[in-house]
Amino acid sequence: MALKPIDNALPLPQETAKFGANEESKTASLPPPPADPIIDYISSENLEPIPDPESEIHGLVEELDSKDWIKVCESLNKVRRFALYHSLLLMPILEKVMLVVVKAMKNPRSALCKTSIMASSDIFKVFGDQSLDSTNNAFDSLLLQLLLKASQDKRFVCEEADRALNEMVKSMTPLSLLNKLRPYVRHSSPRVRAKAALTISNSVSKMGLEGMNEFGLVSLVQMAADLLSDRLPEAREAARNIVTCIYEAYTRNEEQKQESWQNFCQSNLPPIHAQSMVKITSSQ
Repeated sequence: MALKPIDNALPLPQETAKFGANEESKTASLPPPPADPIIDYISSENLEPIPDPESEIHGLVEELDSKDWIKVCESLNKVRRFALYHSLLLMPILEKVMLVVVKAMKNPRSALCKTSIMASSDIFKVFGDQSLDSTNNAFDSLLLQLLLKASQDKRFVCEEADRALNEMVKSMTPLSLLNKLRPYVRHSSPRVRAKAALTISNSVSKMGLEGMNEFGLVSLVQMAADLLSDRLPEAREAARNIVTCIYEAYTRNEEQKQESWQNFCQSNLPPIHAQSMVKITSSQ
């Protein structure tokens, strides 16, 4: 039986070479893909007021939700300007803005992530405890993202998140912040636990005995005792600092400081934890 010609047979070697040369020529003539634009990270001191804030505020949330990440960066800087110079206009939409800041912080683009962290710092600086007043867990989501970003390997993002956490401690009352930070000392990530412990340590250093009692002195001591056995040395060092702060506040008016402290620890902690506490403060 005669074979039928095959219409889709492979091209001859000469044809293949000619086809490849044509494709290479077309590719060579295409313009190179555009490079990502360079984002300027503007310090708070160099941000300026908005010329017409009353009209600019209306489209701010929509601008922050843009699909264009460059526009989102620009809008985040606008948020910072509103916070620093027109905070009364920003206050009614602060919760919505914080949620969009969280969304930007989750973006894999480091430039967008860093700009959103800078925005959170300025929000904390201006609004302080008012940032905590949210019905949709905006602050809780923001705090978690900052702890996660401060725990990651990208150094310039990590350092910016550290600065934001420090600004948060400076701007908020310790008691309010400790209640928000408490769950993160049991987070599954050792790095997150360490960052939470450090932030708690910085907050506790601002407290007196009255504030510690209001939070729960025994709870605070137990939290520190648990962190003393944490996996990361940063968490353990933060725990030692917490213990020192509690010891100094608790024994401020005591004549027999070490004896008073030992009695307190033995009354409220398992023996092994009480022994660790006394050991830390024995050189005070």
